[in-house]
Amino acid sequence: MALKSYAQSINDALAIALERDPGVVCFGLGVPDPKGVFGTTLGLQERFGSERVFDMPTSENAMTGIAIGAALHGCRPVMTHQRMDFALLSVDQLVNNAAKWHYMFGGQRSVPVTIRMILGRGWGQGPTHSQNLQAWFAHVPGLKVVMPANPADAKGLLLSAIFDDDPVIYLEHRWLHQMSAEVPDGDVRTPIGSSSVLQPGDDVSVVAMSYMTVEAWHAVRALSECGISCELIDLRTISPLDWPAIEGSVRKTGRLLVLDTANSFGSVAGEILAQAAELMFGELRCAPRRLTLPDVPTPTSAALTERFYRRAEDVVDAISAMLGRELVGRELLGERATPHDVPGDWFTGPF
Repeated sequence: MALKSYAQSINDALAIALERDPGVVCFGLGVPDPKGVFGTTLGLQERFGSERVFDMPTSENAMTGIAIGAALHGCRPVMTHQRMDFALLSVDQLVNNAAKWHYMFGGQRSVPVTIRMILGRGWGQGPTHSQNLQAWFAHVPGLKVVMPANPADAKGLLLSAIFDDDPVIYLEHRWLHQMSAEVPDGDVRTPIGSSSVLQPGDDVSVVAMSYMTVEAWHAVRALSECGISCELIDLRTISPLDWPAIEGSVRKTGRLLVLDTANSFGSVAGEILAQAAELMFGELRCAPRRLTLPDVPTPTSAALTERFYRRAEDVVDAISAMLGRELVGRELLGERATPHDVPGDWFTGPF
């Protein structure tokens, strides 16, 4: 075990994969740049050479097609889009080629490609650089979608994605790259399709994904001091969804709150609520709830973003309402030491 940041853990996973399998290649816009895609690819080209770690022109559709073609011919490409927003230019390749190939050709050929996309908010990034469109990709049969929320899973899920024979969309929230935690050494993999219970509880099931797991953790700890026992589940993978874990938790607590980094309509959170209502309606003690972003484009100015994004205070308020309590999140958690557009005192940028 070693203390590593989320970005260092991704770098570690890439290095292990490149070392283990000569068919692994890593490329994308900015991969060998001095910043190394938020620090995740630093030193890899120097270590493994420019034939296996390299930059690409700004042509997302073309580079994704190249990755799919390479995967069909024995490579295991790891391709990086520095923003999920940029990856939208490659949706045709992902949806009509990568996702369908194994099915359309009777399982004769797989497409073992990993597509890294960076999502989430940043300082003043606005509508075209802050989108959380994970539900788009999770909706497509044939694509696996993972959203690691901590450094250990960032490493473990990336290794699992690279060595999976199906295409995997690997989603990194920008506010997680500098978070640090203990990470296992070596080739240790997190299973795709398996969630994690971060804290057991009996009163409310809180299901979170990506950065919202961090906000949920703050809220759950504060609520425990008020005698409220929350079970916190980090989804880790949103497709395939670990429904048995969610169902087991909700049957125990009778209450469900889902936290999503995306806007509400058509969200992963909405799908989870729909399944809970369909399969466990008689066991729910109150209406299931979700906390998501509003159904409007992401604002740019700090004056607007302060009330746009969900935080631990909102989680407390939602759970308080579900339990019929009168707790106020801002009073329970107190004043934050950092501005609203900074996730914690460990965060130093970049945007």
